[in-house]
Order: sequence, then C-alpha cells, then structure tokens
Amino acid sequence: MKAVFYRGAGGPEVIRLEERPAPVPGPDEVLIRVAGAGVNRPDIIQRRGFYPPPPGVTEVPGLEVSGAVEAIGTRVTEWKPGDRVAALVAGGGYAELCVAPEGQCLPVPEAQTLVDAAALIETSFTVWAHLFGRGRLQPGERLLVHGGASGIGTTAIQMAKLWGCTVAVTAGTDERCQACLELGADQAINYRTQRSTDVLGESSMDVVLDMVGGEILNENLKVLAPEGRHVSIAFLGGQDAKIDVKLVMTKRLVLTGATLRARPEPFKRGLRDEIRERLWPWFEEGALRPVISHRLKLAAAAEAQQILERSEHFGKVVLLCR
Repeated sequence: MKAVFYRGAGGPEVIRLEERPAPVPGPDEVLIRVAGAGVNRPDIIQRRGFYPPPPGVTEVPGLEVSGAVEAIGTRVTEWKPGDRVAALVAGGGYAELCVAPEGQCLPVPEAQTLVDAAALIETSFTVWAHLFGRGRLQPGERLLVHGGASGIGTTAIQMAKLWGCTVAVTAGTDERCQACLELGADQAINYRTQRSTDVLGESSMDVVLDMVGGEILNENLKVLAPEGRHVSIAFLGGQDAKIDVKLVMTKRLVLTGATLRARPEPFKRGLRDEIRERLWPWFEEGALRPVISHRLKLAAAAEAQQILERSEHFGKVVLLCR
C-alpha cells in the first residue's frame, strides 16, 4: 500500500509517500480500505518531533479515517467486510489501508459521503469528551470557544447550538469571524484586534474551551462566571501560564483538560457508544455536519499540513486516499 511517513523530524520537507506493507488486523480490529483521512494539528506536532505515537502504534500519521471494511479480526462481531465506517485511530490514517479497533468505528451517516465522513470523528470524540464530559456543558449555558474556525471550533459551535447554548468564538480574521457567525455562533471576536473581556465582559461565560493556552489563560478566568469551567485541549500559544489563584478561589472555578490519543481503548469505546446514541442521529439527519474547506490527494499531504499551519482553512482538511 501507499502510506505517508516522516523521514525524521522537521518541516513539510520530511513528509514522504512510500510503498509499505499493508497492516494486518488483530483479533479485535478491522482493516479499512481508506477513502478519506482527516488532517489534524497533532499530525503536525508529531512531524516536528514533539508528539510521538503511543507504544506499539504505527509511525504513519493520521488520527481519523473513513472507508469500507476490507477484513475483520477473529473476534470482531460489530462489522463485516463491505461496511462503510468512520474510525478513530491512534495513528495510521495517511494510508490506503488502516487498522482500527472495532469499538472505535461508527457507521457512515447516510447524509455524508464516504470521503467527508473522515472529518466527523476526531472532532466529535474530542468535543464530546472534553466539552460535554469534562466541561459539563449544560443546555442554556454560555460557551466561549477559542479557535472557532478550526475543525474543533466548527464542531463545537454546531454541537453547542444544538444543545441550546449561547456560543461566542475567537478567530484570527474578520472573514473567519463572519464564517463562524454564519455557522451559528452568536458572537465572534477577532483576537488580533479585540480582547475577549472587552467584548464579552467579565464573568460572562459558563465554559471556555481553550486550545491556545499561554498568556490568554488569565483572560479566560476573568471571562468565566462563578462556578465556571475552563477546559484545555491544546496549548498552541504555549504550555506555561501564570494563574491568578485568587480568581479561581473567589469564583470557585474548575480548571481541567485532557488528551485523547493515549487513552485506553475501553475509554474510547465508551465514548463511541455515547456519541452513537447522542450525536449520530444529528449527523444522520444532517443537522450536524463536518465543515470541510480542502480535499487533497494523499500525495499532497505536505500541502495539506501547510494549509493548517498557515491557518488557511475553515473547518477541516481531508486527504483523498484512494
């Protein structure tokens, strides 16, 4: 099969498309003939040498795929060859064939194409686990999403609005802010020209979903209302931050965060089951959809990652793997 590998750590120049042996599914895995693979920032961080795959996971990047089941392991009962599935994987997505645990697969919704279904998975698992799980977002609450134009952001906007929440976002240009508003956000803040507290006011949000970190953390604490929850899922602006502990204490705030890739399979299966019950009907109806700005061939993986690095995308970037 053809698969993308990184020849060392570095820039896009280390990305190579090579012929590699096809993976073989284990007893509890399915082998997927990949139609589409989502491109995510952790793929870029791995390429730079800072986010290695968990032990035993292939070095082929890619955390989400969609396609048809090619073969199944000896203990698989949920899927059969020919089934159309989308899957969360810990690696291996940038390839023509990919193995996935059966408990991390979902059926491709009728409302989605086989390729575009690749853009459903990583954001759905991340937003459901962290915003609705750790952040305990409730209907009617007020949410601030940093990076509203990202794949995570566009998913969080839609899910929170369907949940009955008021949603504010930040983005880096007026055009990206306008696109967030058109997607359903109630307010959009250009973080290059405005401060969240100036626009929203202090103690105005119940939950903040933050993928920036760094120096904006205290700004987020000011925006949070008493009993508010701050959920960190990335630190693109830096992993170090000074925290105003007095704000945390006087407002009784909760600061939490998590990563998903290294969590054990039983945890991810549990998430999959919740997502299938709570979110998948929305995808089936078309009420919730992936926002995709670019679809590129597998051979253009370097270009796909550069689009993310330059923030030229709105929503997701997907690789066409067949």
